[in-house]
Amino acid sequence: MGLQRSCSPRLANNLTLVGIILLASFQASAAPVFGYKIVARYPHSTQSYTEGFLYLNGLFYEGTGVEGHSALLATEPKTGQTVQALRLPPQYFGEGIVDWGSNIYEWTWKSLVCFVYDLFSLRLVKQFSYSGEGWGMTRTAKELITSDGTATLRFRNPATFQETRHIVVHDGKDIVDQLNELEFIHGEIYANVWHSERIARISQRDGHVIAWIDLTGILPLDQRINNESVLNGIAYDAQHDRLFVTGKQWPTIFEIKLVGPIAAK
Repeated sequence: MGLQRSCSPRLANNLTLVGIILLASFQASAAPVFGYKIVARYPHSTQSYTEGFLYLNGLFYEGTGVEGHSALLATEPKTGQTVQALRLPPQYFGEGIVDWGSNIYEWTWKSLVCFVYDLFSLRLVKQFSYSGEGWGMTRTAKELITSDGTATLRFRNPATFQETRHIVVHDGKDIVDQLNELEFIHGEIYANVWHSERIARISQRDGHVIAWIDLTGILPLDQRINNESVLNGIAYDAQHDRLFVTGKQWPTIFEIKLVGPIAAK
């Protein structure tokens, strides 16, 4: 006759408690941190107050801000020469941009207007309205993703610009707010954090930070125009697996490779 083994209620409760503690500890653990290696440098206009940035068909597209200076630009990477330019009316502060099919979207900070242009002619096709502030913008294959300076990322229907769902970004138990310019790479959302030298790599499913990219020192402080010349611009060349970063009024666009992870947060 074999021995019957059973756990006492107290032992079972203790095991359950240990499991809960371990799970909470895992969920609260900080995301790993990656460093970077500079692969190449490209010229960037110090007149461009970068709010939106992407790579498409061999060109950099950029949405720039500040009332009276906002624009949508297409530039040739090697020379920095502008090949297309559309100036926004002076009352608008331009923000994030995203390509969608044959169009390119650019929205605005506080004017509640998103402009939709023909990608090739930059002719205005239509415009959308929305509530709240406009900051960064990117896309999946099916949806647009937008930031508004908080910890919330909103997914939107490209045909209507209406929100379909949202996630709140967090690293363990810590909320990560002031999310700015965005890019979508290998199923992850890359996000600049305003006035931070780090990029967050975010799960599109639940908003947790998968990893950080620490870009401290990539552009020395003496090469920045002022305290608002911050890191803000992520672009990705999917065909050649190239990652680019820049900032507001920076003289350089950097092509980088990730190194690490080098540390915990």
